[in-house]
Amino acid sequence: MSAPIPVVVYARDPISQTGMASALGFRPEVRIVNEEDLTEGVLSVAVVIADEVDDETVRVVRRMQRTGRARVVLVATRIDDGGLLAAIEAGACGVLRRAEANAERMVAAMRTAAAGDGTVPPDLLGRLLNQVGQLQREVLAPRGLSFSGVSDREAQVLSLVADGFDTAQIARQLSYSERTVKNVLHDLTARLQLRNRSHAVAYALRAGII
Repeated sequence: MSAPIPVVVYARDPISQTGMASALGFRPEVRIVNEEDLTEGVLSVAVVIADEVDDETVRVVRRMQRTGRARVVLVATRIDDGGLLAAIEAGACGVLRRAEANAERMVAAMRTAAAGDGTVPPDLLGRLLNQVGQLQREVLAPRGLSFSGVSDREAQVLSLVADGFDTAQIARQLSYSERTVKNVLHDLTARLQLRNRSHAVAYALRAGII
């Protein structure tokens, strides 16, 4: 049997925190720890319990996720469309309704999170996909962007860079000025915090952009 997953439980309501910790404490798959006991680089999961996905809940999820010490599973009483998207954007890799969060489902969600995957109830996943599609159609597409953060023009330039073309050759191929090509690459690498052209090409390849 694999080692128990270190799990920290957080809730603004101490009764909820104690109750969840007690329910999970009997499971051999997990080991309840305090937040300060989480060790960077050691696989762990943070369970965040909330009534709704408000600003404070999002801050907690983001703080837990940004430490790099825990993957976050959010358990909320009420989850509307905006809250669901906010939780995912903040870094939650699992979302469960509180009414459905029995010990079996919690352990399954924590195992999934520990494996680097996500857990979202099917109906919530459908709502999330609808929001994603709407965001793509109404916000990103009119600006020439996709969820990769790369515009069509940037993808064209990166594709030619990947084929070994230099700045002048790319400019001739796309009927741009060399300054435009340089600006496209500079804006892309700065926005996505990429180190250089090679890093940008590697990013595009991994993301399936080119």
